[in-house]
Amino acid sequence: MNDNNYGSDPMTLPQAPVLHTALQKRVVRVLIAGQILGGIGMGATLSLGALLAAQLSGSSAWSGMAATMSTLGAAIVAIPLARLAQARGRRVSLATGSLAAGTGAILAVTSVSVDSFALLLLSLMLLGAGSATNLQARFAATDLATPRFRARDLSIVVWSTTIGAVLGPNLFGPGEVLGAALGLPAMTGAFAFSLAATVAAAFVYALGLLPDPLLTALATRTASAGIRRANGGLSILRGNVAARYAVMVIALSHATMVALMSMAPVHLRDHGATLTVVGLTISLHVAGMYALSPVFGALADRVGRVPVILGGQALLLVALTVASLSDGSQSTMTLSLIFLGLGWSASVVAGSALVSEAVQIEERASLQGFSDLAMNAAGALGGALAGAILALAGYSGLGIAAMPLVAIVVFWSIGRLRIATTSR
Repeated sequence: MNDNNYGSDPMTLPQAPVLHTALQKRVVRVLIAGQILGGIGMGATLSLGALLAAQLSGSSAWSGMAATMSTLGAAIVAIPLARLAQARGRRVSLATGSLAAGTGAILAVTSVSVDSFALLLLSLMLLGAGSATNLQARFAATDLATPRFRARDLSIVVWSTTIGAVLGPNLFGPGEVLGAALGLPAMTGAFAFSLAATVAAAFVYALGLLPDPLLTALATRTASAGIRRANGGLSILRGNVAARYAVMVIALSHATMVALMSMAPVHLRDHGATLTVVGLTISLHVAGMYALSPVFGALADRVGRVPVILGGQALLLVALTVASLSDGSQSTMTLSLIFLGLGWSASVVAGSALVSEAVQIEERASLQGFSDLAMNAAGALGGALAGAILALAGYSGLGIAAMPLVAIVVFWSIGRLRIATTSR
């Protein structure tokens, strides 16, 4: 069964694959380079935000605000970046988001220098623009992709984040050395790597995405099928069940991941782990998020999106179960976070393919932007609640509290499979 065709697609036109195959290959290569750099920018500061929030606020209860503000920032810019992509193309949108993240890195260092918790929260919001940019890049891989290889191309771009995101957390140590040489405050040296990486990513997108993939796809659609008015994200969801399902899968899967991951550094530090150990553990989690995404993409193209989503939810459930039995040891935490990353990867890759296929090209950017908004808003809420749950019930209680999110996705996915089976 393959459930990857919900609406008409301009890229199914006979001439489109011939005209755009070479351009699509180049677009994917550029996106890979940008994602590697963006991954370094994101990974170098992934865990530091929680630690700095606890330091500047004076309480570990506020550590969850790091993930909250970062995902909130990503949510806030998701729709503006999507609209910018619709109007000016992917290259302008992705470059703008990368530069915003670089500004956040500068403000993060400044916040520690002036001992301002409020400024740190603002910097984390801007750094969230980097996450939003990385998310939008995966959709850029679908603009010119054919339905047969859409999930594969998307997943390859997601996979490329592995290199930078795994390398980033391991820059904590070198970052401290660099920070000391530059006279930066303690635990802020890694932000220097983030700044350099995000600025470099902006140049890669600005110079490499010519011609622009989204504008090219829109021009193809206009020439072949005429101009069609695009609806906004909410309007699309009201009338499109497939779109609602796809957006829900991504949002709830992301909320589950953020809730558990955002508290892992604090939990490890509370049990005596060093910054090096924290960085290694997060690196393995990030590897789980991205390293096998091409496998999940290929499976989604071959067996269908919904079965892969169900597999992802099973992996998330394993992660939450291990977390609920956690004794604070590094090995248990690492195992839980690896499964957490794998479950996130399978669910988001397959769900993102569904988002791109639920509507025609004119409405893709709108739905993609709304999907990223919902994804990051859910993550922000998950991160905010995770801090309170950790304080009240510990990490084990946090694992149990996230299980209902998985249950919702599983039951809706089973319903989608039944509908697809009965309609054949």
